[in-house]
Amino acid sequence: MHAHRPRKRFGQHFLHDAAVIAKMVSAIAPRAQDTLVEIGPGLGALTLPLLARVGRLHVVELDRDVIPRLQERCREAGELIVHSADALRFDFAALAPPRGRLRVVGNLPYNISTPLIFHLLEASHAIADMHFLLQKEVVDRLVAAPGSGEYGRLSVMVQYRCRTEALFRVGPGAFNPPPKVDSAYVRLVPLDTPPHPARDETLFAALVNQAFTQRRKTLRNAVRHLADADTIRAAGINPGARAETLGVKQFADLANLIAERHA
Repeated sequence: MHAHRPRKRFGQHFLHDAAVIAKMVSAIAPRAQDTLVEIGPGLGALTLPLLARVGRLHVVELDRDVIPRLQERCREAGELIVHSADALRFDFAALAPPRGRLRVVGNLPYNISTPLIFHLLEASHAIADMHFLLQKEVVDRLVAAPGSGEYGRLSVMVQYRCRTEALFRVGPGAFNPPPKVDSAYVRLVPLDTPPHPARDETLFAALVNQAFTQRRKTLRNAVRHLADADTIRAAGINPGARAETLGVKQFADLANLIAERHA
């Protein structure tokens, strides 16, 4: 078989650094009883060591050209269950075992990482944890605290549902072709119950989105279609504050007050 050339339209950057791969596997700490699914296995750099540890592995791969190579590489390693599909439309919850949860891993294509994380959050009830190699800038946003430049809609929406932890940084040289940016490895652990539950999660998402769409504006102006200054004040928040200074709890408190006042 001729060598597979990474394809731009799939945002492919294949991992080849053995030390980085070993660190990733060690962070995942896979066990034989785990139901593990890898997104975008590519040529199997992470797939092989995972399969060797768990014996059975689901993979979701969009690029049909790499699938025969992947199957060939993994033939002796264990049972590889290939789902030839677009991860953005794939039903991950359907893979969860009857009495357990899925573990999701992947070296995610940069161009779909944010929408893919949002898609996975919808199935978070069926997921035990997620380990992803992402653009470092995305990881910075996932773990950012209020008041920092990286903090935004992604930070709030992910931290509402998950415990987030940046694990380590990965340089461009670990990939072929090398990306133009640094990457980082992140762990996301869905929480059984959000620590600050929103009564209406659709309203909560709309509020967060509205607040950060015009992040330079004060809250009073940014969310005026959803809440007036009095409502913001009644939630214990300064209407003159900016969205990036509010924690998840404050967004949930405000969303709950809006829901209550419109009930």
